Amino acid sequence: MNQEKTPSTISAATPVVGLVGLGAMGAGMAQSLRRAGHAPHVFDVRREAAEAFAREGGTACTTLAELGAQCDIVVSVVVNAAQTESVLFGDGTLPGCAASMKPGSVFVMCSTVDPNWSVALDARLEKLGILYIDAPISGGAAKAASGQMTMMTAARPAAHEQAGAVLDAMAAKVYRLGDNAGAGSKVKIINQLLAGVHIAVAAEAMALGLREGVDPAALYEVITHSAGNSWMFENRMAHVLAGDYTPLSAVDIFVKDLGLVLDTARATKFPLPLSATAHQMFMQASTAGYAREDDSAVIKIFPGIEVPGPKKEA
Repeated sequence: MNQEKTPSTISAATPVVGLVGLGAMGAGMAQSLRRAGHAPHVFDVRREAAEAFAREGGTACTTLAELGAQCDIVVSVVVNAAQTESVLFGDGTLPGCAASMKPGSVFVMCSTVDPNWSVALDARLEKLGILYIDAPISGGAAKAASGQMTMMTAARPAAHEQAGAVLDAMAAKVYRLGDNAGAGSKVKIINQLLAGVHIAVAAEAMALGLREGVDPAALYEVITHSAGNSWMFENRMAHVLAGDYTPLSAVDIFVKDLGLVLDTARATKFPLPLSATAHQMFMQASTAGYAREDDSAVIKIFPGIEVPGPKKEA
C-alpha cells in the first residue's frame, strides 16, 4: 500500500509534467520534480511566480490551455474544489486545461475536497478520456520542498502506472488506497480532523499558560519533551513564540477543512464533538479578522492574554 521513494533515472520517454499552483506546497513540489530531472511546465495566477520558477529550470505557461496541451501529466495544487474546477474547466472567461489535454493523459488532484466531489470528478474526466488520481497531500511546506511529504492516492491502475514515478518524485510516501477515487480524500479529511483539533487544543494549552503567567518559552520546552506534545503543538506554537503569523496554512484553511469533516459525518449522522468545537474556534478567529493569518492565530480568540510579539532583529 505504501511505496517508499526510490531513485529513478529520467529517460527520453519521461512524461512531460505540468504543475498548477505555486503556493506554499506547490512551489516545493515543483522543485522536487526539477530535482528528479523533470523540467516542469508551471502555471500560477501570479504570473511572476511562474516566471521566477522557470528561470531556474522549467517552462512558465501563460494559460492553463497551453499547459494542458503540452503535458502528459498535470498536477493541480490549489486550495479547494472550486479552484480545481477552474483549473480544469475554466473560470467563464478563459478555458481550463481539460479541453486541451490529450486522451490518456493524467490529472493529479492534490486539494482537500469532499470525497463525493472527487468521485464525480473522476466520472467527468473519464468521459474526456483523461485518467484521474485522487491525491491529497500532507506534510507542510518544508516537507513539500524536500520531497518528504505524504500523498494519499486512489485511482485506476492505469493512472498509477503512468504517473507513479512522478508521484514518487514529489513524495517520500505515496499511499495507494484503492482503485476508486474518493478513498484518498476520505483519508485526508480524517487527517485534517486530527490536524485541526490538535492546532486548536495546542492553542488552548498555550493560552492557559499565558493566562497563568507561565513563561511561554519554558512551557514550549517542557511540553515538547513531555507526553502532552504533538507534531502540531511543536510546529504551530513555535510560530506563536516567534510572533510570526505568516500564513503557510491559513486560519480559513481549517474553516474549510473542518467544515468538510463535519459535512461528511453529518451525512450519516455521526457525532464529532471535538471537530465541531475546533471548527467554531477557527470560524471565530476568521470572523475576528485573522482569516488570512497562519492557523496558529486561533490562539488570538482567547480573552485576557497577551501573545508574544514579533522578534526584534538584533
